[in-house]
Amino acid sequence: MDNMISSGTEPEALTGEFSQADMAALGVGAHAKPKRHAKRHLGVIIAAVVLAVLIVALVASFFGARMYYKDKAAPGVRLGNVAVAGQNAAQLKQTVDHEVQNSKVIITDGQGKKATAGFKDLGVNVDTDKTVQDLLAAKGNGASRVSPFSKTDVKLVASVTDLPIDTYLTNTFVQDGDKAVPSSVAYDGNAKKFVANAGHGGRSPEMSGVKNSVNTLIADPGQVKSVQISYKTIDAPVSQSNAQSAADAANKLLANKIVINNGDASKFEVSATQLASWIKPNVDLEKGTIKLDIDKTAIINYLNAEMPKELNQDMVSQQDIVDSTGKVLLTMTKGVNGVKVKDGSAVADQVYSALSNSQPATIQAAADVTKFDVQQQKPEMRIVVDRSTQTATVFKNDQQVQSFPVCTGKPGYETTPGTYVINIRYDTQTMRGPGYVTPGVQWVSYFNGGQGFHGAPWNPTGIGTGDPAGHGSHGCVNMNVNDAKWIYDNCPRGSLVQVVGNQPSAPVR
Repeated sequence: MDNMISSGTEPEALTGEFSQADMAALGVGAHAKPKRHAKRHLGVIIAAVVLAVLIVALVASFFGARMYYKDKAAPGVRLGNVAVAGQNAAQLKQTVDHEVQNSKVIITDGQGKKATAGFKDLGVNVDTDKTVQDLLAAKGNGASRVSPFSKTDVKLVASVTDLPIDTYLTNTFVQDGDKAVPSSVAYDGNAKKFVANAGHGGRSPEMSGVKNSVNTLIADPGQVKSVQISYKTIDAPVSQSNAQSAADAANKLLANKIVINNGDASKFEVSATQLASWIKPNVDLEKGTIKLDIDKTAIINYLNAEMPKELNQDMVSQQDIVDSTGKVLLTMTKGVNGVKVKDGSAVADQVYSALSNSQPATIQAAADVTKFDVQQQKPEMRIVVDRSTQTATVFKNDQQVQSFPVCTGKPGYETTPGTYVINIRYDTQTMRGPGYVTPGVQWVSYFNGGQGFHGAPWNPTGIGTGDPAGHGSHGCVNMNVNDAKWIYDNCPRGSLVQVVGNQPSAPVR
C-alpha cells in the first residue's frame, strides 16, 4: 500500500468489473464465476432432482398399481352400475351371484294374474366364471388399465332361449285346459309299434316384452323390471303330420332285426320292445319337429347285463359210447364249448350304428372260448333188439348173457331202427298215447323218446308168437313182466340199445 502511494498511482475504483489480471493477482482462478451465477446453477440442480424424484415416484406408483391390480378388477370397471375395482376372482363371483339373484322381472297380464321371475325361472343360463374373467380382463393390460379416469361397463355372460321363457309363462298364466298341446309319438306295447298322438292348439302368452326385460337385466343386472303380457292363439306346437312321420321312421327302425351271437352255439335277437326303449322321440317345440335319437348309454347297459346271460356257455364234456375198437356208436352228450363274452361296448357301437343307419345287423361278440373235451365210454351192457326175429339179446362186455322174446311196434308205429341208450326209467308208469291210456305199466326203460322196454301182461300172444303185424305196440318193445324187470334191474341208464332187422309181416315163432 505504501508502495502504491509513493509511486503516485491512484487506486482503481472498487465498483467496476475485475480484470483477469486483477483476479489472478488476488489468487482467484481464471474460471471462477460470480457468486450469483453459482446460486442460479444450484437452483437448476435442485429442480432437476425434484423432477426426477417425482418421475420415479410416478413410475413406481404406476408399476405398483399394475402389480396390485394384476389379479383384481381394474379401476373404473363396473358390472352394470356396481363398481368392482379391486375385487379378486372370489369377490367378483360373489358380486356376480348377488346381482344375478337380485335381477327380477315382475310380470302381469292385466287380468289379475301376477308373477315375479328370476333368471333361473326363465331358463337364463349365466356363465359366472366367464363373467368374472371378463371383469378381470376389462381395460386390457396397458397404461389405461390403472387409469381412474376411464370407465368400462361389463355385462353378464348369459344365454337366453325362447322355449324356457314360453314354458314358464304358459305354465304360470295359462290353465291346463287352455294350453296348446303338441302332437307326440309313443310306443304301443300291445301293437308292438310306434303311434302318433294328435295334439291341439290353444292359448299362449306373448313373451317379447319379458325377453326384452331379460336382455336389459343381462346388460345391467341387479334391477327389478316390470312388464305386462298379452295373449295369442296358436296351433299345436307339433303338427300331427310331423308326429306321424316320426312314428313311421321309428317303426322302420324296429323292422330291422338285431341278432347277436357268441361265435359258437348261442345267439339272441333283440326284441322290438327293447329296441323301442332305445329310440327316443325328441320334440323341438321351437321348430315344431320330432327327431329320433338313439340312447347309446341304454344300449351299453342292456348289453352288459344281457349278453352274459344269453351268450355265456359252460363247457360240457362230450360223452361218446364206443365199441371195443373205439368206434363211436352213439354220442350220449354232445360237447359244448365254454364261452365267456366280453367287450359289450364294442357290440353296443355296432348296434348303435345299425339303428342309426336303419339297417339290420348280425353281430358277433368277442369272447374267450374253452374247447370241450371228449370222454369215451364203452358200456358194460348192450341190448340188441332184432325186429326180424322179435328178440332182445343182452350182452355184457360183448358176451351174451340173456335173450328174451318180444313184440315190437305194429305197422305205422314200428320200433325205429338205430342206436340209442337207456336214458329214463320208471318202475311203474301210466302210459298214454293215441287212443289209449294204460295205468300201472311196470319196469319201463325208455331209449328213444317214447319208445322203451316194459312189461306187457295184456299181450302174451304177440310176445309169444313174435307177431307185431297182428299184435304190435305203439312203438315200445313189449316184454313179459319178469323179463322187463330183468332189463330194469341189470341195464342201467347209459346201457346201449341197438334196434336192427326188418319189420316182419307175420308171426316169426
